[in-house]
Amino acid sequence: MPGPVPGDPDLTPARRAADVEALTGGDVDVVVVGGGVTGAGVALDAAARGLSVTLLERADLAAGTSRWSSKLVHGGLRYLAHGEVGLARESARERAVLVRTTAPHLVRPLPFFVPDAAGRDVSAVGALGGRLGDAVRRSVRGGRGSLPGTRRVGAAEASRLVPALTPGRGGALFWDGQLTDDARLVVALARTAAAYGARVLTGARVVAVDGAEVHAEVDGAPVVVRAGAVVNATGVWAQRLAPGIRLAPSRGSHLVVRADRLGDPAAALTVPLPGSRSRYVFALPQPGGPVYLGITDEPVDGPVPDGDPVPSDAEVAQLLGTVNRVLAAPLTREDVVGSYAGLRPLVLPESAGTGPGDATADLSRRHLLRWDGPVLSVVGGKLTTYRAIAEETVDAVVARLGRGARRSPTASLPLVGAASPDVLARVTAPARLVARYGTEAPRVAALGAGMVVAGRPETVGELRFGALAEGARTVADLLDRRVRLGLVPADRAAAVTAAEAALGAG
Repeated sequence: MPGPVPGDPDLTPARRAADVEALTGGDVDVVVVGGGVTGAGVALDAAARGLSVTLLERADLAAGTSRWSSKLVHGGLRYLAHGEVGLARESARERAVLVRTTAPHLVRPLPFFVPDAAGRDVSAVGALGGRLGDAVRRSVRGGRGSLPGTRRVGAAEASRLVPALTPGRGGALFWDGQLTDDARLVVALARTAAAYGARVLTGARVVAVDGAEVHAEVDGAPVVVRAGAVVNATGVWAQRLAPGIRLAPSRGSHLVVRADRLGDPAAALTVPLPGSRSRYVFALPQPGGPVYLGITDEPVDGPVPDGDPVPSDAEVAQLLGTVNRVLAAPLTREDVVGSYAGLRPLVLPESAGTGPGDATADLSRRHLLRWDGPVLSVVGGKLTTYRAIAEETVDAVVARLGRGARRSPTASLPLVGAASPDVLARVTAPARLVARYGTEAPRVAALGAGMVVAGRPETVGELRFGALAEGARTVADLLDRRVRLGLVPADRAAAVTAAEAALGAG
């Protein structure tokens, strides 16, 4: 694995102040609008190719869709169900890059169990899909040997994997990748981009692009930046800078359940929605944390709001009802300790009419690149394939500007904290911190080992590190995006005082 990042990755308050001062009236090769996984990935790719880069995010890193995913790095089984073999191969290839090079500390293998209790025909389809996924994985570079193969398991092993299952039956077991945390990936991308010279500014809202001039408000003050190119990576809000793009946003919703309510499962439970062979509800165990039940795929009508979406009552009932089909003791709404929803920026095909179009569950997850004057919008795609999307985006920028390296280095570029498994195993810090911060875990541990909330593993050191090095400026930045305590409202409320203290110490 290549060596460490070339410069200082820390997004300190002092660095932000200097970047804001340098911003006014300055020229830059690329302004990236949006601090989600796509925008952060583009900023890193462009900076690593030698371009000057400024990333402007109206709220915080991973403040939008990128923190509301299922936290999976998947190989595209659903794409195979729709015949999109090329997209499945791209997902499998990018998963291998993440696991082996980009962020080995943030990704772990996760078994997925399809129970016979959902129907023997269902588990048979699950096994077939898993074997097709195995074949795709073996066909891409770095995929062979990266995950175990699909197999049948008996009733005893099924009960060990998911103790809350209706006992007495087996099922099919396949494997995919799971992120420790999607927001942590975005923060690592942004900090690595900063190490390559990018200016990363949150609290910076772009209000207009007029030719080469980008008009923004930073902490409420107007700023004008001249840019050779502007990358619009604002996801479901892309139409604000590119009104001609046609989107069909969909909402994916998850419920948060304490792990002990499902017997502390070791595998993700996989249950199809009634009447569907391609849409599933997953019960996804988190490392050292709760279980997320998701996902739905509901069309979103009307303007996209700035605030966070929430699951509807119908979605809550659908998620609980589907997973309860295979549980010995059904979950109730009282078992739900939190919930979240995210909006996916699905691209409506040009061939579609003016009506509502196809169901969002059946729309392709392929991305769109489109120039509108100096603005290049990049919309769609999936978290797993962010790097490939960023590479293609910066290829187009380099061609437009006539400068910058023609080939992206990011397939062999580790993020801050990344290292080989052997190196990570020798890091002298708690394993949980290594899985979140990699080689930076000792820095985090040294800032404080005290628990933020009784019964939860998050530490005071994590809050302090978020404020000192990861660009967190508010309580919401810390609790909702750096440590994710905000996923359980009761835990969030108990952590506010500690977050305020960490920000004050910074």
